[in-house]
Amino acid sequence: MAAEYNRKYLMLQGPHGPFFARLGKMLSAAGCDVWRVGFNIGDRVFWNDAKSYIPFYGPVDDWAAGVDQILDDHAITDIIVYGDTKPVHQIAIAAAKARGISVHVFEEGYLRPYWVSYERDGSNGNSRLMDMTVADMRAALEKSTVDAIEAPSHWGDMYHHVFYSFAYHAMMLVANGRYKKMRTHRDTPVHKEFLSALGRIMLSVPRNIKRNLLTRRLMNSGHPYHLVLMQLEHDSAFQKHSPFDTMPDFFRLVIENFAKGAPRHHHLAFKAHPLELGRRPIRRLLKDLAREYGVEDRVHYIPGGKLARILDPARTAVTVNSTASQQVLWRGIPLKIFGDAVFDKPEFVSTAPLDAFFGNPERPDTAAYRDYRRYLLETSQVAGGFYSASGRKQLLRQVADMMLSRRDPYDAFEAGDLGPRQRAKSQHLRVVGD
Repeated sequence: MAAEYNRKYLMLQGPHGPFFARLGKMLSAAGCDVWRVGFNIGDRVFWNDAKSYIPFYGPVDDWAAGVDQILDDHAITDIIVYGDTKPVHQIAIAAAKARGISVHVFEEGYLRPYWVSYERDGSNGNSRLMDMTVADMRAALEKSTVDAIEAPSHWGDMYHHVFYSFAYHAMMLVANGRYKKMRTHRDTPVHKEFLSALGRIMLSVPRNIKRNLLTRRLMNSGHPYHLVLMQLEHDSAFQKHSPFDTMPDFFRLVIENFAKGAPRHHHLAFKAHPLELGRRPIRRLLKDLAREYGVEDRVHYIPGGKLARILDPARTAVTVNSTASQQVLWRGIPLKIFGDAVFDKPEFVSTAPLDAFFGNPERPDTAAYRDYRRYLLETSQVAGGFYSASGRKQLLRQVADMMLSRRDPYDAFEAGDLGPRQRAKSQHLRVVGD
């Protein structure tokens, strides 16, 4: 068994905060060698072992040669990434696959907030789930008799996420000189990221008051409404797995088809992502588009906040490929999407044109969705979180063993191995009941 754990892991960029450092420590305790590549000072500060830290100071154009050298010099057997679409991760993944090196991919959970995603080789539009049918999942589930866990309706450690994002970008702003050749994969400069995060913290109270007033106005209007789940424009799911170049392109499509197909007494509400930092003047863009299509008195904007309160009464939901769609489907609400997504299955995502969807939506097959969701909980969805101390502890209890396994989560379930949900069930139920 000891030989099974004699692995050499290379970590690249992880979630903001100490999760990768804690994971590396756990893998080291299992007998593995662990190395970490850092591309900015934020990566370095959140890694507490100088001996295993490998700084990369060059431009991204030099990274292909750099990662080849690192993989060879340290005889790497596994690489670990958070998200598989960052340019530095795409280059490293290609190099790893060419050598037969295992690729471990973390992402925000498909069933967030109390789960994270752990897969091999790819996530989101690159996940193995993309090629699986509900029938495939049901066949695999015949081996399991564990009851499904109800979805929580509120966020887990969002404030921790905001804090670590602020700290990460603050460090890059003041002490990133040696890494200045490495450009971020995002279009927004670091100083704007920092100022946006600072503004979110300082203006949280008036922002919450305004959001509550706008939400109350929508809820008290008495009108049936359709909900649009917005995403962060720089998010990889939007950038790499959708047909839109910008979020305003999506806004126009939705408002145009709402004006064309929805009953005249229906309203349309755009809900911002909880981490939306106002990179675009969204309220003004929506107002201008609504006026252009003659529905200015029927379009609303809700700036972030919790989803459950405004989702429960919604007639339908529309999004590009937001993982919040899972909460839509859990409630049996009709859903229309436009990007590649692991939940894009004909049993529960509408294939109707958008104007027809607004006019006469059909409910999803909720039995099929519950089987799909149960399959995810048995395989790639691991209870816990990246940002709070309690969430990290819960996650690490399960995911380190999953990473040490020779099988990926889907093959492990087929083989009858103990999956992530059984390990965390009692802990999760305690959290939901608090």
